[in-house]
Amino acid sequence: MAGRRDRIQQLRGSRIAIAIFVGILIGCVCSVLFPNGFFNSGSSLIANEERISKSTSTDGLASCESSERVKMLKSDFSIISVKNAELRKQVRELTEKVRLAEQETENARKQVLVLGSEIKAGPFGTVKSLRTNPTVVPDESVNPRLAKLLEKVAVNKEIIVVLANSNVKPMLELQIASVKRVGIQNYLIVALDDSMESFCESKEVVFYKRDPDKAVDMVGKSGGNHAVSGLKFRVLREFLQLGYSVLLSDVDIVFLQNPFSHLHRDSDVESMSDGHDNNTAYGFNDVFDEPSMGWARYAHTMRIWVFNSGFFYLRPTLPSIDLLGRVADTLSKSEAWDQAVFNEQLFYPSHPGYTGLHASKRVMDMYEFMNSKVLFKTVRKNQELKKLKPVIVHLNYHPDKLERMHAVVEFYVNGKQDALDSFPDGSD
Repeated sequence: MAGRRDRIQQLRGSRIAIAIFVGILIGCVCSVLFPNGFFNSGSSLIANEERISKSTSTDGLASCESSERVKMLKSDFSIISVKNAELRKQVRELTEKVRLAEQETENARKQVLVLGSEIKAGPFGTVKSLRTNPTVVPDESVNPRLAKLLEKVAVNKEIIVVLANSNVKPMLELQIASVKRVGIQNYLIVALDDSMESFCESKEVVFYKRDPDKAVDMVGKSGGNHAVSGLKFRVLREFLQLGYSVLLSDVDIVFLQNPFSHLHRDSDVESMSDGHDNNTAYGFNDVFDEPSMGWARYAHTMRIWVFNSGFFYLRPTLPSIDLLGRVADTLSKSEAWDQAVFNEQLFYPSHPGYTGLHASKRVMDMYEFMNSKVLFKTVRKNQELKKLKPVIVHLNYHPDKLERMHAVVEFYVNGKQDALDSFPDGSD
């Protein structure tokens, strides 16, 4: 019995071994035939069929999708181009702000050095006086409506201001075109009559209409060039009180570059000159000869040609505001020429019975801020000077202003080399 049980156990063990061997053999065969698994193979076949189906349908729609894709790419390119232009503009504006910030920081540092405490004078060549007065604290209560407008239009608290009525529309139209061509954004017209208001709207130019003021409105609506010119000293005062630097411009001026990139901003008043060479524009020692005095016949005088009251830059300082008040008050009591009064107040020193205006002054470069005498008497006849491109040209010396303004545009913008040749030096 024991031997029989042993044989039965051996037989069972053999069967188990055979079963295991067969299982292993089947597993090997399956692994060869179905490397991805038996069930996955079916799904793979289905997926392949789906891909083939999609590929076939895609080929059918390829031409349609291609045109749609081109349209999308063109649209994306247009959007990117606009964004790129905006970014370039922002870079330019930020660069200019950084430059101005650095300049103001340096001015503020000097101001603190001078006003902050008592100082000792250093050796020869090390002592420099300060020319930059501190700006006033802005007072928006002076004119809340103007304050809101300037907040939108001004750039870096600076603004170009032009006073105009309907008498000067042709010249103003040409000036507006030059401003847009250069890309000046902070440009504002003070409209002195209803017609000018409508004109500015048609030209899409920012304008400001003052509140009714009999003293201003009567001259503003019907006055000629000189009468209107005298109004600016009264009108500009509010701009300075609001804390804005003002670049005042007459209408007979063509802008060829952005003037704010060429200002020094180190003085209360920065003005173009009526001078036509280095001596007359920047000052010279003029010797007066009186033979009857014998040995003392020669007297030295200091001379400079006047600042032009049709194009000047004012920082919002007390001396600048004082200047506007003095000129406006003098003009209200006399028939004097505003440019003469403007210069008298700037240059007359204090003397018995009179307290002079303590304002710092700078003369603009006469070839950058060019008057028409410099252009027609000198520049157009000199091949080297003709290559220079001024910032502005002011047709202040000639009565045929509009014709010469057009000629300036033809010469400097359109490159017509003989555009200036037909005009006489003076006003024949």
